[in-house]
Amino acid sequence: MTKLEQIKAAEARLLVHTYDRNPLLFTSGEGVYVINEQGERYLDLLSGIGVNALGYANPVIENAIARQSKKLIHISNLYFHEGQAELALRLTELTGMDRAFFCNSGTEAWEGALKLARAHAGILRSEGKQIGTKFLALEHSFHGRTYGSMATTHKAKYREPFAPVMPGVEFVRLNDVADLRAKFSNEVCAILVESIQGEGGVRPLTQEFFAEARKLASSTGALLIADEIQAGMGRTGKWCGYQHYGIQPDITTLAKPLAGGLPLGAILCTEEVARSFHAGLHGTTFGGGPLACAVGIAVVDAMENDGMLDKVTATGEYFMEKLRGLAGKHEAIVDVRGKGLMIAAELDSADLAKKTVAEMLKRKILINCTSDTVLRFLPPYILERAHVDAAIAALDEIFTEHAAAGQFSTGQAASTGGH
Repeated sequence: MTKLEQIKAAEARLLVHTYDRNPLLFTSGEGVYVINEQGERYLDLLSGIGVNALGYANPVIENAIARQSKKLIHISNLYFHEGQAELALRLTELTGMDRAFFCNSGTEAWEGALKLARAHAGILRSEGKQIGTKFLALEHSFHGRTYGSMATTHKAKYREPFAPVMPGVEFVRLNDVADLRAKFSNEVCAILVESIQGEGGVRPLTQEFFAEARKLASSTGALLIADEIQAGMGRTGKWCGYQHYGIQPDITTLAKPLAGGLPLGAILCTEEVARSFHAGLHGTTFGGGPLACAVGIAVVDAMENDGMLDKVTATGEYFMEKLRGLAGKHEAIVDVRGKGLMIAAELDSADLAKKTVAEMLKRKILINCTSDTVLRFLPPYILERAHVDAAIAALDEIFTEHAAAGQFSTGQAASTGGH
């Protein structure tokens, strides 16, 4: 029995079944590649679902872990350590926010943001203002797996098995300004958006919709909350996706690549909103620990020192140009969209999308499919044009084979029908 077979057998016996894993055992990584137990290298265009933005075995991350692990890994939030204020300073300056709260993950950050919005609305009511507790979320949204996050996630398959979920959430049609206006009222305490929806199929907000959300929220004292867990931390070529729009939310959430692969999330907010929390109203055991913060600081500094945002923009434009070239050649690609290195190629068939992911895996390239028909690319920021060219060549081969098989199939059917 191989090591992979041993692990599969052990997991089948011991783990709760929540993942359908691919039959691969990865043991190390280097740059934009992960390496399996046989030493075979796979080009990773998913980067651990947007986490390993600086690639694998990055010396900046390794050195930060080594240095901090020799000093202090954990101390509770009842005491001070050197990292939180330093990382908060960097993140607030880069995002236009005033204050930060650190947690462990994206879904935790989102839960905290929802609590903050409800607390803020409560303060406004105590001051005599008319504002409710309702959330407006968007169709196709995805905000996480915990109860508040799940309740604000649109797809029924995520919510219905766990009903009843948190009440007080209504969904607005994506980029439908009229629907947003119709559903907004002083019962709403917050409008919830992703500047570019990730799990929902890499769907950007329109400028008009985002601006209207900002205007409506400001008109009543409701908050505009931007989930930047997937689009943030440089993924789109700016520190946050909302910066492409020139629109500032009241709260934003970060996670994914924030600590280079270690668990770390963040809620960032304005000074006014931050006053809604006081000591004891929210907390975390592990969030914002010394090790994660030290790595987060190193990640931010490395990105700034290496001009990473410009690189993400340039490589992303090249990648999308090549994908659009493929779309002109293959009818199966119905749309190419995204920003920076958050890219999607939408196909005309869920079956083809699933098959393409599998065929890319055979060619030792990792991507995934989201929203049934969308190929999603979230590569490390250190991706080079040669890596893009390799991926495009593989996709071209797959779609060419698919088209040829379709033509053959059609021909066979026509021939049989002629008889």
